[in-house]
Amino acid sequence: MMKLLRRHRDWLMIVIAILAIPFIFYFVQRPDYGAIGRDQFARIYDRNVSMLEAQQFARILSLAQALGMSDFVGDFVGTLTAGAGSNQNQAAVQFIVSLLVLRHEAERLGLRPSASEVADVVRKLPAFQGDSGFDINKFNDLVQNGLAPLGLTEDHIEQLVHDQISLNEIRKLLAAGVSLPKSELDENFQRGYDKLYVSVIRFRAADFDKDIKIMDEDVQKYYDAHKAELKTDEKRKVEFVQLTLNEEEKKLAGRERIEALQKLADRATDFTQALLEKSADFKQAAAKFQLPVHETGEFTAAEPDPQLKVDPKLGAAAFKLSTQEPHSDAVQVADGFYILNLTGKTEARPLTLEEAKPKIVDALKKTRARELMSTKGAELVQQLREAKKSGQPLDAAIEKAGVKPEKLPAFSLIEEQSEKSEGNEQKKQSPELLAIKDSVALLNAGDVTDFVPSGTDGLIAILEKREPLADTSGADKKAAFEKRILQNKERIVLVEWLRDRQQAAGLEFKKG
Repeated sequence: MMKLLRRHRDWLMIVIAILAIPFIFYFVQRPDYGAIGRDQFARIYDRNVSMLEAQQFARILSLAQALGMSDFVGDFVGTLTAGAGSNQNQAAVQFIVSLLVLRHEAERLGLRPSASEVADVVRKLPAFQGDSGFDINKFNDLVQNGLAPLGLTEDHIEQLVHDQISLNEIRKLLAAGVSLPKSELDENFQRGYDKLYVSVIRFRAADFDKDIKIMDEDVQKYYDAHKAELKTDEKRKVEFVQLTLNEEEKKLAGRERIEALQKLADRATDFTQALLEKSADFKQAAAKFQLPVHETGEFTAAEPDPQLKVDPKLGAAAFKLSTQEPHSDAVQVADGFYILNLTGKTEARPLTLEEAKPKIVDALKKTRARELMSTKGAELVQQLREAKKSGQPLDAAIEKAGVKPEKLPAFSLIEEQSEKSEGNEQKKQSPELLAIKDSVALLNAGDVTDFVPSGTDGLIAILEKREPLADTSGADKKAAFEKRILQNKERIVLVEWLRDRQQAAGLEFKKG
C-alpha cells in the first residue's frame, strides 16, 4: 500500500480542481463494446465470464441502486450512472468488473462479515426506512415484488451487503497511510475559497478566418497527404422490430412500469434467441412472434434514419452489425426494446479531389485560424508580462494592444452552490469557466495566464486580485474542506488499488 501511495504522492497533493469539478473514476479501461460477443463477456482470473453471468451482475447493479447503496455503487462507477445510453452501458461494465475483483480479493483476504453484521446493515438500507426507522413492510414488498422481475432473491441482498462491508474493510486498510499536513490544508483552503476577480481577453476564430486564403496548391498538398482518410460516409440499411409500451402502459410508474418492461424484455430475449438458431430468418422469426417488420432507407452514422432517432443507441447499434453477425441484441430505449437486422451496406469510397475540396478548405482554414489565434495570444501574453515586469500598468499595455478585456463576475475555485437550482437540477459550471479556474488557480494578483484554448476560440485570463474569505463560518468550512480532501484521497487510493487488482486478474474482453 505504501508503494502505491508513494507512486502517486505528487498528484495526491491537493489540486483544487479535484474539489471544483465532480470526482470521476477512471480505473476500468473503456472496452470496445462492439467487439464483445454475445456468448462471452470477458475473461478474468483464468476463467471465462459468459454474457448470462454478466447480465446477472448488471441486474445486481439495478438492485444496489434500488436499495439506495449510492456510495457503494459510486465507488465502482463514479458519475457514470447519472448518464444515459453508452454511459449506462459503461457504468454496468465497470460495476461488473469491480464486483468480480472485490469478491475475489475479499475471499483472498479472508473477509467474512458475520450474519449479525450483515443483518444490521440491511436494516439501515435507505430503501427500507420508514418514519421510525426500519420498515418491515418495505422490506417484504421489495423481496416479494421487486426481486422477481430481476431474477433475484433475498440472498442477493445479503450478498450485496456482504460486498459493501468487505469494501469498507479494504478501504480502511488502504486509508491507513492517507494524511493531510496542516500547511497543505491551510494553503489550499485559502486558495480554494479566496474570491477571485478575473478579466479575460477573448480571441475568436472567426476574426482570423476571414483573412485566410487557401490556394489550389494547398488543397492538392493536403489531398495527397490525407487521401486515405478522405472518404464518403459509409451507409447502412436495416430492418427492425420494436417491442414497446403502448400508450396506456407509458403512463405507468414504479413497480407496474418495471413489470411491463420486464415482460417486453422477456419477449425480446426470446426473439433474439430465435435468431441464434441455424439458418434463422429475421422476417420469419418476426412473423412467428407476430411482430411487424419496419425498414429504413440508407443512412450514415452521423445522420441516422428518422425511425431510429428515438435513441442514439439505435444508430450506433446498426453500425456494429456485419454480414457475419447481421442481427443485433435487444437494444433498450426509454419505452421498450428494438432488435435490428442489417439488410444493406454501402462501403465508404475515396473522394475525388473536387469532392474533397470543400472539406479540405474548411479543415485548412480552421487549422490556420487556430495557429494564428494561438500565435497572437502568445505574443500578447508576452507583452503583458513584460509590461508588468517593467512596472507598467497592465491597463495601459492592454489599451496599447488594441484589445478589450471583459470583467467576469467574482468567483471562488470552490463555489458555494445551493443544493438544488431551478428545475431541481444541480447547477453546472461551463467548460470555459472550469478552464479559467484551472488556469488561474495558482496565480498571484496581477499575473497573466498563457493562451487558453476554449472550444474553437481562445482567451487570456488576468487575475486582478484575490480577496480572502471573510465568512464567519470559515472554521466549519475548513473542517468540511479537510474531510472532503481526505475522502477524495482515500477514493483515489481505492481506485488505484482496484486498477492494480484488475490488471493482476488478467482482465480481457473477448470477441464472440
